[in-house]
Amino acid sequence: MNNLFGFDENILQLSEKALEMCKESFEKIERIQEYNQQKMLKAFQEAGVSESHFAGSTGYGYDDRGRDILDKVYAYVFDAEDALVRHNFVSGTHTLAVALFGMLRPGDEMICVTGTPYDTIQGTIGINSDYSGSLKDFGVKYSEVALKEDGTVDLDAIREAAKKQPKMIYIQRSRGYSVRDSLLCKDIKAICDVVREVSHKSIIMLDNCYGEFVECEEPLSNGVDIMAGSLIKNPGGGIAPTGGYIAGRADLVEMCSYRLTTPGTGKEIGCTLSVLREMFMGAFHAPQVTGEALKTAVFTAALFELLGYEVSPRYNEDRGDIIELVKLHNSENLIAFCKGIQKGSPVDSFVTPYPSDMPGYDSQVIMAAGAFTLGSSIELSADAPLRDPYAVWMQGGLNFNSGKIGIMLAAQEVLKITNNL
Repeated sequence: MNNLFGFDENILQLSEKALEMCKESFEKIERIQEYNQQKMLKAFQEAGVSESHFAGSTGYGYDDRGRDILDKVYAYVFDAEDALVRHNFVSGTHTLAVALFGMLRPGDEMICVTGTPYDTIQGTIGINSDYSGSLKDFGVKYSEVALKEDGTVDLDAIREAAKKQPKMIYIQRSRGYSVRDSLLCKDIKAICDVVREVSHKSIIMLDNCYGEFVECEEPLSNGVDIMAGSLIKNPGGGIAPTGGYIAGRADLVEMCSYRLTTPGTGKEIGCTLSVLREMFMGAFHAPQVTGEALKTAVFTAALFELLGYEVSPRYNEDRGDIIELVKLHNSENLIAFCKGIQKGSPVDSFVTPYPSDMPGYDSQVIMAAGAFTLGSSIELSADAPLRDPYAVWMQGGLNFNSGKIGIMLAAQEVLKITNNL
């Protein structure tokens, strides 16, 4: 390769070796890409997408055909009865919050069966906090089923918890800031199956952030009733400028829409302004872009394994999301990794990331991203709380060729710290 970035010869050699290790995994990813891209194309055709659907609307947004057709595209591709796809979901956490408040009522109980959920949703639920307006503040009860010591879900404990007939069983697919494996569709199905053995009343909800289009199967075809995610992750394809989606059973989607707007109006209102073209285009590109992010994650695993670091998943393991975890032993290595990712970004490559306090997190966090869309984690990014085990969570990469450069720069920065260069 042309060495425009001044890579050390050691990094170049290790990169070539890592690519050889990745070949079989890359072929598998490409098969998944092809299937999901075909399905997305079919979704567009079945919904009858037309250039006229990109026009958008203002005011109340009555009879916004593009908005309604976009819902149909996402419903088809996610195997859902209905979907709610909107630019005014401001984040994945907001999307999840709308879904939770849409379906839960005072006195209801939700049980998270994948341990403690991701940091930013804890405030919404009211875990270890007393934020005004949380679910806890509205009288919704919360409990959780801990993971087993090996980080896998405890199906026996989940079965026992479901016997209580809670209103909601909540599953988080991605690992968040934990070291447990992200869930594959087969893992999600196993959870749903044990819940349904003892409860047919409980709503099974999935936080699907980072997990869209990483497999050929969909969680909604494996027992999940409703799921939600962010459009500046996988399903927006790096093009959608903001937004989120909720997809699943039609009656549940309607309840969520009443929370987003008002009871009685629901999905019927909400203007789309001028974002529909980007949202359609992002959806169309999402399967391909997700595959590129998966390749970047696989390469990261291979390269840093060669460098002697513990990674998860390994380069040849199945993946439930686009995230790669690398344990870097100490804060110095962690910060160096993030600096390298920043140097490999197309935007703000000259910026140096430093740890800082972040709302919703209990420790300082460092984030590296030079993204076209602020906070977009389908674009190459890395972030981590500065706490033991000093692991970094890397995700994204709009295309593998540029993602690979970012990972190589991260490796070179880490080697500088460890005095190997």
